[in-house]
Amino acid sequence: FMLGYAGWYREGLLRDTLFYVPFQQLFFIGPVLYFYTRSLLNPDFRLQKSDWFHFGPGFIYLGFILVVFLTDKIILRRYYFYADGRDMDLDFWYQFAGLLSMVYYLFLSLRRYQRYRQNALDTVSFANAILFDWIPRFLMAFIVVLFLRVLFFILNPEWGEFGSKFWYYLCFSILFYYISISGYVVAVRSELPLQMSLFQQANTSLGVLKKINTIEESIPNGNIENLEEWKQKVIQLMEQDKLFENPSLTLSEVAKNLGTTSKQVSQVINQGFQLNFNDFINEYRTKAVIEQLKSGAHQLKSLLGIALECGFNSKSTFNRAFKKVTQQTPKRFIEELES
Repeated sequence: FMLGYAGWYREGLLRDTLFYVPFQQLFFIGPVLYFYTRSLLNPDFRLQKSDWFHFGPGFIYLGFILVVFLTDKIILRRYYFYADGRDMDLDFWYQFAGLLSMVYYLFLSLRRYQRYRQNALDTVSFANAILFDWIPRFLMAFIVVLFLRVLFFILNPEWGEFGSKFWYYLCFSILFYYISISGYVVAVRSELPLQMSLFQQANTSLGVLKKINTIEESIPNGNIENLEEWKQKVIQLMEQDKLFENPSLTLSEVAKNLGTTSKQVSQVINQGFQLNFNDFINEYRTKAVIEQLKSGAHQLKSLLGIALECGFNSKSTFNRAFKKVTQQTPKRFIEELES
């Protein structure tokens, strides 16, 4: 719109260039976001030959634009496709098909993330360090942008009138700045030494996640045999060997100590304790912190130091887990303890 109001579409070389260059790559945006999300959640991800099928509509549209250019500029040497002076990118069929494509791939990305999140919570005790919380926020913000586009199109179908779309651009700008600032905050946090060490630690654990990617589908739906017996084995391992003090503890390590499989341990924890692996381990860590607080350890050491000793790997993870278990913040708990 800015280029249009600047007069670049009026005549000459600029008009021809802008007309025949597709600026809105609506069929590419969705697949790019989807595969980018997959590459973040799996550092070993590589595009396979079958994956290029998803980019087919985008390449077909580029081929269509090439046919338009050849017809208008080489074969007929007159405006045939562009006789109405309207950019092909603004055609209703392209805008509508592109919208459907983006919505489909955004929901596909969200579903992929949710599966990854569940697997992380069921597999490692430091899931919060590798959950990529900004991914669903970004995807949802993008979906809201598309929803607003549809809403304002229904309210005002005259897309050629910039002034009448004032509210759409205002809402779009707010979401755009939200996405940008959120991304900048993530980048700044990644520079912090503690966060870097956590990210490196988390990155090494992704191999474990990939090996147990099908854990949800592998575990039988029925009840496990000797559930109470297995529960006691897990409890004994936690209370006597204190495996929870290992900040990088994984499901496979617990299974190795019990001499069984990862899916067996996962099923015991899910069915026996009604918790995922991450919450189960953090509950033991929280109880260990509480024991130290009751013994007055917080008067000699910092609260964060106690939390790290008990297996937590960051202050934010500790605060979140502590409040989930006790329904109180650590500060409030200490105040009540000392009153």
